[in-house]
Amino acid sequence: MARPVPGSWARRALLACCLAMLLGGAGSNAQASSLRYCDAQPRLRAAQQDKLLRVSALIKAELDRSGARAALIARSGLNLGLFGMRYSHAGLSLKASPDTPWAVRQLYFACEEQQPRLFDQGMAAFLLGTDEPDLGFISVLILPPAAAALLEPVALDKGQALQLLGSSYSANAYAFSVRHQNCNQWLLELLATAWSGARAADADARTAAQDWLKSAGYEAAVFQLPLRPLLWLTAFSPWLNRDDHPDEDLAQARFRVTMPASIEAFVRARQPGVERLEICHTERQVVLHRGWEPMADGCVAGEGDEVVALD
Repeated sequence: MARPVPGSWARRALLACCLAMLLGGAGSNAQASSLRYCDAQPRLRAAQQDKLLRVSALIKAELDRSGARAALIARSGLNLGLFGMRYSHAGLSLKASPDTPWAVRQLYFACEEQQPRLFDQGMAAFLLGTDEPDLGFISVLILPPAAAALLEPVALDKGQALQLLGSSYSANAYAFSVRHQNCNQWLLELLATAWSGARAADADARTAAQDWLKSAGYEAAVFQLPLRPLLWLTAFSPWLNRDDHPDEDLAQARFRVTMPASIEAFVRARQPGVERLEICHTERQVVLHRGWEPMADGCVAGEGDEVVALD
């Protein structure tokens, strides 16, 4: 299992999990990021680092206060607003993580090695990988005890976790194919393996997980392209593919992909008692919002939200 690595390398590796590289390229910044994919990212200012460290401490304190053992955590990345999505990258946070309490286990694409890896990263480092340090959103699903009890041993079993790691990374991987895999798909297949009770052989682990997800009614996020010719743009990115998507989807210029929003919807329906905490941060404040109603854009506090000033 990979260990944490220096910040700039980790940040650019984790960018591989952002579908926004091309599909979110409505703005020039997203498009430029797709071209600079494996280049070093700008360093965060000391004030930005300090803020994200404080946000990390707040999240861990909330998780400790909940008494939970496991949580799903997602953070905003490149702009996916064109498709109505706030979050692009998700992982699993465990209190009993062998690295540090509430470290995040996730899939990333190792640019230097040109292959996907599983990666354990402390909460602070997970947040420091953000592309928007001055305005960011984090979503935390606090799993109920029964769900966490099934998930924790599977997640901590490195052999089982690695069985679910695909050999080919694709940011827009089709949710029901084992040809490619994106970071969120690995997480979802881990949940499926734990909650279905299946322990398939290496060659069948991903197929078994996807079969159970189909039977459980999982629905992937839909990226509907405004024009079918945009499908051909995927040929210009080594991290986007079409060969795993059904012909009928391609004919309709759409990709069905596992994203944090689709994972959250599935977990909410499947696990009664799951709680959601959403956090946003600006240069001046952190806002904590409880419940399933999304926070307003711009990190504006609503009724009942907790506001922490950053002086």
